[in-house]
Amino acid sequence: MPDAIPDETRLAAEIDRLKAEFPKTRELYREACALLFFRFGVAPTANRLYQLVRRGSMSTPVAVLQEFWAELREKSRVRIEHADLPEELQGAAGELVATLWKRATGAAQDALEVLRVDVEEVRQTAAASVAAMRADLERAHTALEQRTAALLAARGRVQALEQAQVAAEATRGALEGEIARLQQHGRERDAALEQARTDFTAELDKQQASAELAETRLQAAEKRALLEIERERVTNARLQRDAAAAAQRAAHNEASARTANQTLQTQLGSLRHQAGVLEGQRDALRASHHAQARELETLRQIAAGTGNIAPRNTLRAGRPAGATKLRRASRKPGDRS
Repeated sequence: MPDAIPDETRLAAEIDRLKAEFPKTRELYREACALLFFRFGVAPTANRLYQLVRRGSMSTPVAVLQEFWAELREKSRVRIEHADLPEELQGAAGELVATLWKRATGAAQDALEVLRVDVEEVRQTAAASVAAMRADLERAHTALEQRTAALLAARGRVQALEQAQVAAEATRGALEGEIARLQQHGRERDAALEQARTDFTAELDKQQASAELAETRLQAAEKRALLEIERERVTNARLQRDAAAAAQRAAHNEASARTANQTLQTQLGSLRHQAGVLEGQRDALRASHHAQARELETLRQIAAGTGNIAPRNTLRAGRPAGATKLRRASRKPGDRS
């Protein structure tokens, strides 16, 4: 039976049909052997069978192929022995079967050797893959241990952070309470400061009113002093009495002003811790009072000087000398001549 190259498309279609009809692997390989040998005239080999079927391990097509050749040899021997043929034909048929058997056995041995080489290559590749997989497994195991240690450390850090967060929450609550207390205290302090400012403003208004009243009184006193001066120009006796009365009133006013000044200083001293602005106003008020006192002193000196000069000229011009002497005798020892 000559070897021929079969139609690969038709052969693949036949193999697919056999796969559908024979689900068992050994039966499928046996039918594939028969298909190649009897229909396509090709001596089947283990490698060729495995390439076509691709089921099971490489030992399966080898075993099936040996069984196929043994069965074929046995059937051929029976047919040759029991057929009604001459001996020459029986010998020729035996030689043909022997030749086919040798060729098939040689092809099977060659295919087996190729198969062994392929299996060895596959085994070496698989061993290298297994070694690589074991190395990968070792690395994965090491990485897993490292990740497990990192996870445990992270869990410890998370627990520490959770505890720190709880402590921070407690601290934040305490700080919020303290802030609320301080805010309430600040509001109370602002209210007290506002009340103090209101009281200070009212007291300042009172002091300003008192200062205005004192200034009004001072102006009235100045007017009265001027009137007294005018009157003293008319008459010396009346001027002296009025001057004395004016001096007494001025002294009384000065004492009142000093008393008021001391009262203002006491009040300003008690309010000094609330506002330092009042210090300048108190100094200005004190300077005003000193100016008033100096002005009163100046008015007294002017009144006294005017009273001594004007009557003297009047008496010298219109009175006799006796009257002048009598007036001089009636003067007080402290009066100026």
